[in-house]
Order: sequence, then structure tokens, then C-alpha cells
Amino acid sequence: MNEDSDNTDEATAKANGVRPSGRGSGGLRGMRLPENGKIVSLLVATPDSELQVLTATQNGYGKRTPIADYSRKGKGGQGIIAIDTGERNGELIGAALVNPTDDLMLITDGGVLIRTKVEQIRETGRAAQGVRLINLDDGQNLVSIEPIAESDEEDTAEEELSNNNNSVE
Repeated sequence: MNEDSDNTDEATAKANGVRPSGRGSGGLRGMRLPENGKIVSLLVATPDSELQVLTATQNGYGKRTPIADYSRKGKGGQGIIAIDTGERNGELIGAALVNPTDDLMLITDGGVLIRTKVEQIRETGRAAQGVRLINLDDGQNLVSIEPIAESDEEDTAEEELSNNNNSVE
């Protein structure tokens, strides 16, 4: 379980380390947040997964890191650095689990949507600053990322459409 907070710390913990509790329970602390901190995303994967964590920042930078690079922490930890959020990168805006074969939709606050291939984003270590994902106009920010997994259904539908358009009656 990975929780990305806006100060780029990431906590990883075993899901089976959480005990069941009733509806009236007060819950438990998943991650200690600094004052004015917030959770940006929650990712669930197994440590031996081939998936990668893709992180993105408001100034259009991002990177992908193997999930194995993130060590497990206990409940209530302060996390580990997921991406540098200095002046160049800006705040963390999102994280997603991706396969290199996926596509990625980048969305700006100016309404620009760009689709790119995940494999074109360089794989780097956890504490790296990342690479430019999108060129932004002055005053614009990257506000969201969304992985797009190609499915067999889409391929089948495209083939059927192509076959129907090429048939002669």
C-alpha cells in the first residue's frame, strides 16, 4: 500500500498488518502528515509486482520507478521520498501504478489533454527530480494524470470495425 502525500513522502505497509474493526471504531493512523499535509493518492500492489510507480508534479515533471525501490514502513510512519518537489518541479499532483506498455493521459488546468506512452518516460530512482512530461504555457499547471491500459476488447472492436468497413456486399 503506497500513500503519496503532497510533501512527496510515501508510506508502504502490509495490508494484512491492519486488524479488522467495527463501524464504531476510530480507525488507525496510516501515515503521519506534516501540518497542512494531505494524501494525494493511494496505490495498492504487491512488492514483487512488475508494476511501476509513476509520479507527476504541477510543473509538468515526472518519472517512473520500480515498485521494488519502495521499502515497507509500519503504520503511522512518515514515509520516504517519492520525487523531489523543489522550485523546479512544484508540488506532487499524483501517482499511479503503470506498466511500460500503458499510455498516460496528462491533463492541465488550461484544459489541455495529452496522451503519451509510459515507456517514453525515463525510469529513475526514488529521489530523482524526474523528466519533463509536458510543456506548459506560462501560468498553467499539470493537475492530473491517468494511466490508460490498452485492452484486448479495444483491439477486437477496432478489428471488427475495420473488417466491417472493408467488406463488400
